[in-house]
Amino acid sequence: MRTPICERLGIEVPIFAFTHCRDVVVAVSKAGGLGVLGAVGFSPERLREELDWIDARIGDKPYAVDIVIPQKYEGIGTLDPAELEKQLSAMVPQGHHDFAATLLREHGVPEWPDQDERIGLLGWTEATAAPLLEEALKRPNVKLIANALGTPPKDMIDRIHASGRLVAALCGKVKQALQHKRNGVDIIVAQGSEGGGHTGEVGSVVLWPQIIDAVAPLPVLAAGGIGNGRQVAAALAMGAEGVWCGSLWLTVAEAAAEPEEKECYFAATSEDTVRSPSWTGKPARMLRNDWTEAWAAPQNPKPLPMPLQGLVSADAMRRTYRYVAVAETRKVGFHPIGQVVGQIDHVETSRGVVQRLLQEYADTLERLNRITDPD
Repeated sequence: MRTPICERLGIEVPIFAFTHCRDVVVAVSKAGGLGVLGAVGFSPERLREELDWIDARIGDKPYAVDIVIPQKYEGIGTLDPAELEKQLSAMVPQGHHDFAATLLREHGVPEWPDQDERIGLLGWTEATAAPLLEEALKRPNVKLIANALGTPPKDMIDRIHASGRLVAALCGKVKQALQHKRNGVDIIVAQGSEGGGHTGEVGSVVLWPQIIDAVAPLPVLAAGGIGNGRQVAAALAMGAEGVWCGSLWLTVAEAAAEPEEKECYFAATSEDTVRSPSWTGKPARMLRNDWTEAWAAPQNPKPLPMPLQGLVSADAMRRTYRYVAVAETRKVGFHPIGQVVGQIDHVETSRGVVQRLLQEYADTLERLNRITDPD
């Protein structure tokens, strides 16, 4: 399995692993794919630590960094993070904070140890992404910068190109893909509605070929609902140059998630996910639970636009992540994952996942060859 994009990025196989875990980034890149570190929620200092750790262990293998700059969000145009946070905080009704706090209290989620510890903006803005980009561009092994929401600002694309790197951007609509192309994005990631995290409404099998045809000859990575080699083969058969996976890496041996978090995923079916704006303010696919249901109930507060809802949910994110071992906590925790969760039922190593995808892909081609040429 080798496509032109492998040559451009210096990788062996076109398997891209989006993850927030540095261990997974290293393991996938060493296995021949491209580890992509999701940097949203990191401070510049924290990202520096993560990238230092990766650089010390990844050898000469390439990797990527994913940041988040939506095309539309409250406070757009304010580039000073402190001023933006002050401006946005004043826009959040106290009732939303109270409602979130009540949900956590009713489910027995322990309080954060240091009540004075600031959370701040978790990301989702140009003001918070720019310092992360600056840190990523210092790393020679970072060969690709990806943007998870919308087309990156033109000056940011130009700066990445000037550094000799490629730019990728995710999208869930054909018109978004065309805007990416017009603005100079090098790689389009077409993510179907099945995917975890922020997704659109169009399914992968319908979306992928439409975007591939619309932006040709620009390379397209297929995302959303890829959990085995048969699905990889389907994506490449439609014209994709590779696959972008996220959900697969949430439960691997190297993932930082607690055992209880992984068990949530192993026990879930594909029908247990929902697209909800209750955590970030934009629809994102995750496991349905008491938190997502409460914010969807008509009598309760409605989720605020991005990034305001993130200011409401930030405390819940950190508390439910830390205290996921508390059973009731998992009922109001943030569990972003795609519909492929129904295919995930045990722990694998990251290298094992890459090898399995390749073997299943080869088996699929062999089967197709038997069908098309039975003699």
